[in-house]
Amino acid sequence: MPGPRKSALIVANLHKDDAESVAVESCEFLRAQDWDVEVFRFPGNPGSPPSFEGFNLVVSIGGDGTLLYAGRFAAPLGIPVLPINLGRLGFIAANRRESWKEMFLRWNSGISCVSERMMLAIEIFSGGDRKGRFLSLNDGVVSSQGISKMIGLGLSAGGQCFGQYRADGLIVSTPTGSTAYNLAAGGPAVHPEMDAIVVNPICPFTLASRPLVLPGSEILDVTILETRRSGAMLTVDGQETLMLGVGDIVRFMSASEHARLIVPPELVFYGSLKTKLGWTGDRDA
Repeated sequence: MPGPRKSALIVANLHKDDAESVAVESCEFLRAQDWDVEVFRFPGNPGSPPSFEGFNLVVSIGGDGTLLYAGRFAAPLGIPVLPINLGRLGFIAANRRESWKEMFLRWNSGISCVSERMMLAIEIFSGGDRKGRFLSLNDGVVSSQGISKMIGLGLSAGGQCFGQYRADGLIVSTPTGSTAYNLAAGGPAVHPEMDAIVVNPICPFTLASRPLVLPGSEILDVTILETRRSGAMLTVDGQETLMLGVGDIVRFMSASEHARLIVPPELVFYGSLKTKLGWTGDRDA
């Protein structure tokens, strides 16, 4: 006897051109494969998320931002995400509109494996009490609220004080997020399936401050030491924010949850560096 029917949730960012037509096309294709399908559409700002419970697959239609949004809700449930890139870069959301169906069929038949991605659990403490918890696929950024305003930050690793920073902020990223804000701020590109945490100060006051690559097992505490003319804030994956005050502690650690992405293995890292970031080397060397 046939097993229970599988179901997919399509998350479509209508702010992207052709997102509606791709959503309709995706529905028709998946239903033709005997899948049940529901669609969550939003115009740029998703607002309250739908329930992700009970789905076997999430299809994100948009860019990397849409994938980050869907991934944070799918990861705790162990649901894989198949991204269809309609954005400009799509470094993480590597499937193209013309190729995602083949990727789905390979995964659905067990030929293609899922890319397991480390995530960050981010906890905020104020006055000794936990004030919130976030899950991040890309990064958490502790920064000043104002533009070009320095703040004072303390960093400890494994319970030991590492140092203090005067900077516009501090980026703490996963390997997946290393090619986002971290890379733009002069940090290293790290293979997305590694188990590591990247720490990168934003516009530090001293040239002695450099990016760090630490083991994924480290627990990092970032303490707000001084804000002066501007308050401080935490930004998670560029999408969720929380205001911070002097004395607050933001703790970063490897999350028990992992993002499970259905993406072409040949484009996971090396191919994307070459085709999307133009890292082709010196042709005359």
